[in-house]
Amino acid sequence: MSTQITAKMVNDLRHVTGAGLMKCKAALVETNGDVEAATTLLRKQGEASAAKKAGRDAKEGIVESYIHLGGKVGVLIEVNCETDFVARNDDFKAFVKDICLHIAAAAPTAVTREEMPAEDVEKEREIAAAQADGKPPMAVQKIVEGKLEKFYAQSVLLDQPFVKNPDQTIRELVTATIQKTGENIQIRRFTRYQLGA
Repeated sequence: MSTQITAKMVNDLRHVTGAGLMKCKAALVETNGDVEAATTLLRKQGEASAAKKAGRDAKEGIVESYIHLGGKVGVLIEVNCETDFVARNDDFKAFVKDICLHIAAAAPTAVTREEMPAEDVEKEREIAAAQADGKPPMAVQKIVEGKLEKFYAQSVLLDQPFVKNPDQTIRELVTATIQKTGENIQIRRFTRYQLGA
């Protein structure tokens, strides 16, 4: 027995995922009206779609600034997309503003894991190994890897939970925005200033 797919269900799914109406309807049909399963399906499709677009040049975009806490914290960011059309799009601008706000609040150190200073990663690895001292070698390795994952989730922008929606990482937010705009989007770089720091 198949579930009746209503316009409200399609709209609700579109609001949650940012996917197009036809994709939302198709996902609901495929999952027999199960909104959670449809959301997961669309996320997987979005990640696959984003992976295909990742190789495309993103040379347009905007530089955005954000000042928080009465001038005590400031952020300057460059986010790139493929066309000037998307760069002027309200959804893209809102996405960039959200990333600025997130950086002001969460204080990441780097955009990607690869950009993390090697000495910082090594220091975290040594601390985690010292804390796990005395445990079996296999357990030490797992503890160290687990602590490094936590370190990345706190320090790397793309791995951080989004401050406006902690169930979503910044990487997942970028993927959803790529799916919505149909273009490759890259957070190129940022600088976070904090008074007295």
